[in-house]
Formats: sequence, C-alpha cells, structure tokens
Amino acid sequence: MLGIVVSRADSASVHVGEHLLDLADWSAIEDGSRPDAEGGGTVYRLPDVELREFGALHLDLDRADEAFDDPDLLVFASRHSGDTGPLLTAHHTGNFGPATYGGRDGAFARACPNTHARVLDAFREHAPEGYEVGMECTHHGPTAIDVPSMFVELGSDEGQWTDPDGARAVARSILDLRGVAPDRERTLVGFGGGHYAPRFERIVRKTDWAVGHLAADWALEAMGDPGESRGVIRRAIERSGATRALVDGDRPALERVVEGLGCRVVSETWARETTGVPLDLVERLEAEVATVEAGLRFGDRTDVDAAETEVVDLPDALLAAANGIDREGVLAAVRARSAAVATEEGGTLLAGRAVVPAPADREALIEVLIDALRGKYDAVEREGGEVIARETAFDPGLAREAGVPEGPKFGRLASGRAVTVDGETVDPSAVRRERERRFPLA
Repeated sequence: MLGIVVSRADSASVHVGEHLLDLADWSAIEDGSRPDAEGGGTVYRLPDVELREFGALHLDLDRADEAFDDPDLLVFASRHSGDTGPLLTAHHTGNFGPATYGGRDGAFARACPNTHARVLDAFREHAPEGYEVGMECTHHGPTAIDVPSMFVELGSDEGQWTDPDGARAVARSILDLRGVAPDRERTLVGFGGGHYAPRFERIVRKTDWAVGHLAADWALEAMGDPGESRGVIRRAIERSGATRALVDGDRPALERVVEGLGCRVVSETWARETTGVPLDLVERLEAEVATVEAGLRFGDRTDVDAAETEVVDLPDALLAAANGIDREGVLAAVRARSAAVATEEGGTLLAGRAVVPAPADREALIEVLIDALRGKYDAVEREGGEVIARETAFDPGLAREAGVPEGPKFGRLASGRAVTVDGETVDPSAVRRERERRFPLA
C-alpha cells in the first residue's frame, strides 16, 4: 500500500494534495484513534493508497509511517526551496552529519531506490513545459521512518508552489508509484558530488542501477573523518539496501571504509557496462578475465549460464591485422557473438580474449577476423591451421629497377597511374608484386 503524507504547514504540499484528491475517486473515512494534526481525522483511501494530513512540516514527522495501515512505501508530497527555477525533484532523507533540519545525527530513513527511479521517469513524462527534473542528495529529516520512503517535491519558490500544472504533475507522478516495488537488487549508495547529483541522476536515467542514500560533498564534510564515521557509512549502506557504492572524486580513505564494510566501490563505467548483464556472470568474468575498469566489456550473448561459458584466446597476429583494418567493426562483430571481451584503450580496441557460450563458438570469432582481412587483401583463404592473405601491391623495388625516381612519380604509380621516365611509359602493372602474409590460428 502507498502512503501519502500531506503537510498543512506546507502550501505546496496542500496544493499537491488537492490535485491528488481530484485525480481519483477516493473514499473518505474518519480516524478518531489519533489527533488530527498527527494524521488522524479525515483520511482518504483508494484500494491501494492512503492519504493522511499532518500539522507539522514534513521534516519533523518522525514515525509518520505509524499513522498508516501497513504501508509498503511512504511518499512525502512536499515543496522544494532553492534558486533552481521550476523543478520537480525527489530525494531520500537522513543526516550524514548533525541533524540541522530534522531527524537524528548520522541516521537515515529507509530508502526506496526503485520507486525513486520510477518517480524520476514519471516526472519526465508529466513535467509541464519549462520545468526541469532532477534528484537531490540525502539532506534532512525525518530519519525514524521504518518503511521505504522519499520526498517528492514541487519547486522552487512561490510561483511554482501555487502553479496548478506543476502541482498536478507531482500528483500524477505520485499516483504512478502504485504497485511499484520500493527496492531494487541493483542499488548503489553514493558519496560525493554536488547537491543535485548530476552523475547519479545520469546513472539512474541511463542504466538499470538505482541510487539509495547519497552524500554530497558538503554532507561528507559535515560527516567528518570516514574512519571515525564507520557507523554512519554502514547505516547509509544498510538503509539503502545497496550492494555497491559509487564514490565521486578522489577519496581513498572513504573507499577503504566502504570496502571494509563489504560494499564494493564501482565506477560509473561499471554501472553502465553491467546494465542488463546477470551479476553472477559479471562476478565470474571479472575474476577470470579482467575487471570492467581494466577493459572487460560485455557482449550480446549474456543470456547464458555463467558456469558454462568459456574463455578463449584469439590469434595475436590475425587480431592485430584485423584491428588495423577495421577496429570498430571487429569489436562490434565480436561482441555480438560473445558474452564478453577483453579490450584496451578505454574499451575501444579488442584485446586477445573473449568469453563464449561454448569452445566451438571461437570459430565464429575467427571468421570475423578473417572477414576483416578481406577489406584489405585481394584473396584470403584458410589452409590447415593458418590464414593466408594475398594482395598485389606497388613494389618500390620494381619501380627503381624501371628507373623511376623516388618522389611524386612513386605516388602516381602506387595510386595506379602510369608515369613517363626518359620518354618511356611505365605502366602501374609493371611495378606491382603479389605479397603473401600467413596468420597462424593456434
């Protein structure tokens, strides 16, 4: 069940609440078991949603979840204040340092990474013209919320708080969370960066990784020494449900603490490259081939049993020749036939290993490399355990024997044009010789 918190002390919250009530056929009941200012009084219900109104500002509403009937997710419909123009934004709540604005020091409400990612999608779908969509770091209370929760906000000043289009967009986005699970297996906890977290917003938008609690640079400064804040960091990880961490910036001490808590630190590249790839396959191949940071890149054949894949070596000389002819095409074609490949130069150059569903699939990769040779050589064929490539090309030695001086005439002959030397015509065919290269397949 989705629980929605509306604060009467927040005009934007009241405005969003009005639009929520207008968008669906709610039932109204009276709850006399608790004070009106603490979520009692008139309560509005749909079969899977409950909306309650409170007297205090949201950031002071610790234990607000206790007013609801067994919610799976709690959403605080709130205003956003700042010099950011028209903005729809969402964030989790907690304090990496002192609790200046609600909650407790070093404490966190439970995050809802999956529904947080979903509400950002809904914002992009419903945002009125002129509104930006973004996410914020974790930065205020309440912290004593034991069900997954987040703030969903309309900003950034009075012009937007009273804007019916903005309020309706927030209301529609909140209702889009009905039936959406709050948690996601692929969840990162974030450290570093700005308050509005563009790197983490990009990860949520472009990968299948969600983000739980997020400490901006200023929050890490407020937290203090990572070694002395181990408990805070552990709680941020646990209350996010995170399996990985992303650290923005050079923070080796923080990374050591995070890794020591059993949460692997990964990069934005890692999040992007592992999108859609089974994590058991990622773990096996990073152990057996290379890490993503060291050049492992996944292919199109990741729908395989990780335990049954095979790591195969590609012939060095043949691979080097194929890369020299069409490196982009070779990499794309090999990735299309592999579960993963090793690469160099920032993932742009195929290196010597690939991961295939079965050893026999190495043959398809060999054919890709052979095919690339045909883009340069006149004839390419296999004989036994090697590939033979032949071409007829300009031979400088034959040109010299014909009396052609080195210089522009060499260039004209090489490009297939006849030249005249001492009144004699030298035809390009007379200074061409067949060349042969052999590439072992073992």
